[in-house]
Amino acid sequence: MQVILAEPRGFCAGVERAIEIVEKAIELYGPPVYVRHEIVHNKRVVDELQKKGARFVEELTEIPEGAVTIFSAHGVSQEVADEAARRDLPVIDATCPLVAKVHNEAQRYAKGDNEVVLIGHKGHPEVEGTAGRVEGGLRIISNIGDVQKLEIRDPDKVAYVTQTTLSVDDTRDIIEALHERFPNIVGPDVKDICYATQNRQAALRQLAEEVELILVLGAKNSSNSNRLREIGDEVGVPTYMIDDACDVDPTWFEGIERVGITAGASAPEQLVQELVARLRELEEVDLHVLDGIKERVRFRLPKELTNANVVYGEPHGDPTPPSGT
Repeated sequence: MQVILAEPRGFCAGVERAIEIVEKAIELYGPPVYVRHEIVHNKRVVDELQKKGARFVEELTEIPEGAVTIFSAHGVSQEVADEAARRDLPVIDATCPLVAKVHNEAQRYAKGDNEVVLIGHKGHPEVEGTAGRVEGGLRIISNIGDVQKLEIRDPDKVAYVTQTTLSVDDTRDIIEALHERFPNIVGPDVKDICYATQNRQAALRQLAEEVELILVLGAKNSSNSNRLREIGDEVGVPTYMIDDACDVDPTWFEGIERVGITAGASAPEQLVQELVARLRELEEVDLHVLDGIKERVRFRLPKELTNANVVYGEPHGDPTPPSGT
């Protein structure tokens, strides 16, 4: 069996930063630290961080007074941030910088007296966080049909932003429909859409030209992983999304000579290597890596972790806990 790995795949810079924030907070301030919502959508990551001393909760009411509190990479609403401030919880914000950029854009458009439309999936933590950052809320749409249902008070004062885990391809038709209905609509440049989402989707399309079957490593609640699976199906290549190597069904590979593997932005490389090892148990594997984009993006850690008197992994003295948000 020839196995081809997509490039890029797996962790993006925002996910790497969020995980490092939790790990370093545990080292600096000691366990437990409390994380509102899963830090990223991956069970392996969450389980390993729990073993190190992270506690994952859905509501701030589950966090004890004075406990170090971390906001997940998906971001939180202003209401959540305000509640943390009222309780004087020491907060470290692991919101992906690209998500924070969308928050700022939405707020800027709203201050310009625009009604703001958010292209995204209702119920997704990032969408809930972004919606909760705009005073008066915003309109959430996920397809072209939703565009026609929009009720806007002034068609000349409307703006849009997008969920970061959607790509240019995901949003192009919706944005065109918005422009057709509201010719004066304003919105971010396409370059502002998450680079990692776009790169992984482009790599999957390239991978689909080389293989007969695709395996996507990713959690069922991961938006970008689900989209990778959907794209594989759209281009006509049988595509399965799995949590890890244990989900592999050997019958999938009957008559298959070329298999492609990719991973969502929240899936660690360890899962990819375990999957390759599992395939090697089934038959001999000829492993290749697709020639693709090499990502070198890195995001800075929050000041609560970089200003402390600490060498990574070696605390010196008693680090000052982060202040309230």
